[in-house]
Amino acid sequence: MKKACSHLEAIGRHRTAPVHPSGHGCVECLKTGGEWVHLRLCLTCGHVGCCDDSPSRHATKHFHATSHPVIKSFEPGEDWAWCYEDEQVLERIPTYPGESPPVHYAAPMSAP
Repeated sequence: MKKACSHLEAIGRHRTAPVHPSGHGCVECLKTGGEWVHLRLCLTCGHVGCCDDSPSRHATKHFHATSHPVIKSFEPGEDWAWCYEDEQVLERIPTYPGESPPVHYAAPMSAP
């Protein structure tokens, strides 16, 4: 088994407080009327962005703009993390209340 990168190791072992999500949906999609598939939470600043299966890929764009390396799933019951910098996954990380929503937040429906 490959050892976790230093970013994921630090997240997995040294977090002592929750990251507060920026909202219940992708920040940018909510502003522009965009849609998302799944949501990701930046573990550096709490930015909530849409995943790479979403049309706008805002979580990845946030990484490129900020260099914040680690996200976690912002989906109910999921507690995995991903390091963009080292392209590694950590299957299970400590998750604090509020870092995983109780329900899947769907993108707002576009007007007809």
